[in-house]
Amino acid sequence: MDDLPADERLYAALLARDPAFEGRAFVGVVSTRIYCRLTCPARKPKAENCRWFARAGDAARAGFRPCRRCHPQGAQAEHDAAVRALREAVEADPARRWSEADLADMGHDPSTVRRAFKRHFGVTFLEMARAARLREGARHLGKGAKVIDAQLDSGFESASGFRAAFARLFGHPPAAMKGQGGMVADWIDTALGGMIAIGDAEALHLLEFSDRKALPRQLARVSRAAGGRIALGRNEVTEAAEAQLGAFLAGKRARFDLPIAPHGTTFQREVWDALCAIPAGQTRSYAQIAATIGRPTATRAVAAANGANGIAIVIPCHRVIGADGSLTGYAGGLWRKERLIAVEAGYRAEAAESA
Repeated sequence: MDDLPADERLYAALLARDPAFEGRAFVGVVSTRIYCRLTCPARKPKAENCRWFARAGDAARAGFRPCRRCHPQGAQAEHDAAVRALREAVEADPARRWSEADLADMGHDPSTVRRAFKRHFGVTFLEMARAARLREGARHLGKGAKVIDAQLDSGFESASGFRAAFARLFGHPPAAMKGQGGMVADWIDTALGGMIAIGDAEALHLLEFSDRKALPRQLARVSRAAGGRIALGRNEVTEAAEAQLGAFLAGKRARFDLPIAPHGTTFQREVWDALCAIPAGQTRSYAQIAATIGRPTATRAVAAANGANGIAIVIPCHRVIGADGSLTGYAGGLWRKERLIAVEAGYRAEAAESA
């Protein structure tokens, strides 16, 4: 994580406000003694006045102060007052039906809110609120509630809207997900947003962010492999996943010891095994992973396998970055990758101190 690209590459990224370097590099400006994200909207310094750092803490220890415009000492969303207030409002009342008129009544410009949420999270505020309502419905159904009760308790006025939203997410209408045996699907709240966990008595089969576009396809794949539909509920495996995720994101647990059963081809599983061997706080390029599994020319196939990972965070595909040190793509959103790498910087520091 300390291996930064060449200064010329970093300065070009600073001028372009390249989001691919979020969480991977910071610039300290000698003339002002302030450090920033590379995406900071402030006036750009001269190249000779720039000092480059892999972590915000490194810049602070070198005597630079955090910029008040881009807030480099944490995830960007944490410093957007409107975003923070609206997320707290959703968490306080997840069943509420939000509209743009509600935002205007609270003094927010709906278009500004829409752009802010898309920039930070990849979804609009209304989409995030709708996902929270669907989560409430899933919880009620998982506790044995009738479909109509779960629909009303989760704020869906339309039964057809509730069934359609559920079917898009899980691939089955809600009534079909009650009372099935075998695998169970559970909704897990994390510091990075809602996740769907699917497990049987033996292993975790899927763990993915609820707003990922590929989630319905992954759910269908796991359901087909199980030979049937997936019920709503939780078991010891999904409960362990929730507990270990919470500890990991809180900086209290560097490793997972969950039994996992990823669904993929032999090649994909080779790649995923290589990902699991990367220590927390370290990163690899796609080419390095390809070399690790003995297929040095399969860089593109490794990238595809990385994107097909269906057990997020536990199989740490977020630890793979571009050869030039940029974050590159992350199916869960670059803002999540930024947060994960920031969390793992603490684990790397702990490992260095104990070495």
